Amino acid sequence: IRKMLLSPAVVAATLMPIAAIAQSPGAEYCAALAAKYEQYLDMPSKGGQQPQSLETRVAVEKCKAGDTSGIAGVEKALRNARIDLPPRS
Repeated sequence: IRKMLLSPAVVAATLMPIAAIAQSPGAEYCAALAAKYEQYLDMPSKGGQQPQSLETRVAVEKCKAGDTSGIAGVEKALRNARIDLPPRS
């Protein structure tokens, strides 16, 4: 039985759509939202006592992972705290 090896070109062509999704403007905006949230509102990481909602924490983690479904939750948390949202690309 002969083993088939994938050429680097085939691997790259297969992974390119995945990389394009990860670099989408939505993913970049989501990451910017998560960064702003963590900078201004992530009190437990700064030793503060303000509790975070589980919904918001999940939304932040989704954005950090490149999952744009977290955008609405992080935007809501920032708006509720009267913090300006980062610009969309």
